[in-house]
Amino acid sequence: MEEKNTNENLMDKENEILRVTQRAVEMLKTVYDPEIPVNIYDLGLIYKVDYDVDKKVLHVDMTFTAPGCPAADFLFEDARQKLLSVEGPESVDLRVVYDPVWCQDMMSEEAKLELGFL
Repeated sequence: MEEKNTNENLMDKENEILRVTQRAVEMLKTVYDPEIPVNIYDLGLIYKVDYDVDKKVLHVDMTFTAPGCPAADFLFEDARQKLLSVEGPESVDLRVVYDPVWCQDMMSEEAKLELGFL
C-alpha cells in the first residue's frame, strides 16, 4: 500500500510540474516586445522554465535580444507579473542571463515567418 501511495505522490508531483510549466509558457506567450510583433517565448528569449514542486518556486531564465535592450525593464516586469499569476507557485525566481548570447536562430519557425526571416 505504501508503494502505491509513493507512486501516486510521484505522479501527482509530475502532473503538477507539467501543469505549472505549461501554464507558465502560456503566460510568457502573452508578453510582447513593444516594437516586435512576436512574443518573448517564440522570440527565443526564454531559456529555462522549471518548477520546484516541493519548494513551490517557479524558476525562469530569460534574456534579451541585446544587453542594452530599451524594453528590458518593461519585458522583465511584464513577464514577472504574468508568471506570478500562475496558480501553484508561491514565488517566482525570474533571472536575466546572457549566456548563451541570443541570436536569431533561437526564434521559433513561427517567429521567423512573422518577422520575414523565412
